[in-house]
Amino acid sequence: MTPNCAFDVGWGRLIFGQTFEKLSDLLETLREEGPDRRDIAVYVLDPHVLLAHAPQEVFLDPSHTYRLDLSAYRPSDRPLSGFVIRPVETPADAEAINRIYAARSMVTVPPQFFDRERDPDPIVYLVAEDETTHQVVGTVTGVDHVRAFDDPERGASLWCLAVDPQARQPGIGEALVRRLAEHLAEAGAAFLDLSVMHDNAQAIALYEKLGFARVPYFTVKRKNPINEKLFAGPELLEGFNPYARIIINEARRRGIVVEAIDAASGFFRLTYGARSVRCRESLSELTSAVAMSICDDKAVTSRIVAEAGVRVPEQITTAVPMEEMVAFLERHGRLVVKPAHGEQGQGISVGITSLAELKTAIGEARRVSSEVLVEECVEGEDLRLVVINFKVVAAAIRRPAAVVGDGRSTVRELIESQSRRRAAATGGESRIPCDGETERTVRDAGFAFDAVLPAGQELKVRRTANLHTGGTIHDVTDVVHPLLVDAGVKVARAIDIPVVGVDLMVKSPMQPGYAFIEANERPGLANHEPQPTAERFIDLLFPLAIPASVRQVLEAPQARAE
Repeated sequence: MTPNCAFDVGWGRLIFGQTFEKLSDLLETLREEGPDRRDIAVYVLDPHVLLAHAPQEVFLDPSHTYRLDLSAYRPSDRPLSGFVIRPVETPADAEAINRIYAARSMVTVPPQFFDRERDPDPIVYLVAEDETTHQVVGTVTGVDHVRAFDDPERGASLWCLAVDPQARQPGIGEALVRRLAEHLAEAGAAFLDLSVMHDNAQAIALYEKLGFARVPYFTVKRKNPINEKLFAGPELLEGFNPYARIIINEARRRGIVVEAIDAASGFFRLTYGARSVRCRESLSELTSAVAMSICDDKAVTSRIVAEAGVRVPEQITTAVPMEEMVAFLERHGRLVVKPAHGEQGQGISVGITSLAELKTAIGEARRVSSEVLVEECVEGEDLRLVVINFKVVAAAIRRPAAVVGDGRSTVRELIESQSRRRAAATGGESRIPCDGETERTVRDAGFAFDAVLPAGQELKVRRTANLHTGGTIHDVTDVVHPLLVDAGVKVARAIDIPVVGVDLMVKSPMQPGYAFIEANERPGLANHEPQPTAERFIDLLFPLAIPASVRQVLEAPQARAE
């Protein structure tokens, strides 16, 4: 075997413990870990002894090792539905892999690493590509141990299995694992190993289904900021949703004290030195009661931002006579009905075209709020701008929930399956309700809940793009048009609110046309990776806790201006 093998895989190095004769050499190799990288020492024969050498520097990773005997592996006879598995081919594939890594809070890889010449190449990169959109929706990496360090056991290992949390097709992860196993078996590997967190029940269930069995090998890592949550012990603040946790975790990283007030409702207190701020997720004491009440009433919000020069759709309330509503419907053709007071997409109906639908939609909205608004339906995509301290920190297109047929499952079964995947990807925050609005959307598309959707056909099952009703989020911060950014800032200044989610309807995020939809005083900061939403929120609350390196970047434009 190649002695003291530390093999670079882009996000860090795989340090193969069986190639080291001395634990002291292995420890020194771990100490050579680069910044923002994650080195992993695998197959460490005496991990307890290694930890005794440097208990303040290294820790035993809380993961299990599983092995698949490739001689006993049996391929699946079930064809892929809606996607294909292929090798990495272009720089765009590398960018897509890093996008998925970032969405899954994984360490990204320098793009040029994918093109690096290695002869022979021990690394196998595979991606799953959506057959309709041609977007990369999943990835897996394999390492051939024979090519990496002349492994006499002819082993191989699987790393970085990741599926885009926005992916709609089922079975992507399983297909990636199977194709990697088949590729490595063809190359002569005897087994395929992987490391999985001990509490990742969903992944473990998949691996055991495919024939993986647990083996007694252990992994050691360095105590660095990336690994902090693995060696610092479980968080003391249980019960918070992802929108609170992303803020709490950023606060803890900066040494800010977090005190739970009511976890179930998202209330907590942050304290740094003599300054203390109470929050409910991204809503803090810095947001005034007046600003909050403006956002709470959608009719008032529209009037105030319109006066600031923001384009708003024409709107009436259900307090007007019925003949005015009928005339409004005839004038616009398609309407949106929504409660004047409400959140998370509750009670909203989009695309109303008849008086009967209008009356039904008003009844649904009144379940949420006694005051109901009716406005012209503006076609386009839903753009969410997260504005913090009057700067746009993140921009994302939010798309309504959709399912993709497999030729076997009914629409209802596809919705329920997709809802489970969205819930798993968002900590239970995103689900697709099988309610009247979903049924109307499906019916208008020509289907019934019990109909079988043809293989490969996409069906939108909601008209609104709210995350809580199964919508998906796609980052467009780097390409959003400056006039849209300007509109978001105008909304924030008109309301005089330090943190706000501004929703616009746009033809394209790269074009200037838009219509204002609403402002959310408590925008979700999660699911906007890789944008630093939580970081900028904590900067706003505690300027003195801004890291020195970040402070220099933030102050640089001001210094140049002076």
